Amino acid sequence: MENLPSCPECGSTYTYEDRGMIICPECAHEWSPTDAAEDTAAVIKDSNGNELADGDNVTVIKDLKVKGASGAIKQGTKVKGIRLVVDAADGHNIDCKVEGFGPMKLKSEFVKKN
Repeated sequence: MENLPSCPECGSTYTYEDRGMIICPECAHEWSPTDAAEDTAAVIKDSNGNELADGDNVTVIKDLKVKGASGAIKQGTKVKGIRLVVDAADGHNIDCKVEGFGPMKLKSEFVKKN
């Protein structure tokens, strides 16, 4: 029996191949085996379109309000040693520590790579 990839949509392991396509019987998602190889490496880009990686240093490009804090993260604030979160449901795909605020999640669209 072949080892077919799990469904990228729902994670089901009950996938099967039919006429060159891989099909998930649980969510009805269909994809090509060549597409599966391309989708494995998700790319997170900054506001300028530069590819980000774990450990990069970034700069905030606009003032960001912070829930529960009295102030905001100011434009130009430098953030060192980011960690990327590939499948973040809320769009906050960067984990980091911001000086003066502590651990925080940011959206990649509001930062630029140094």
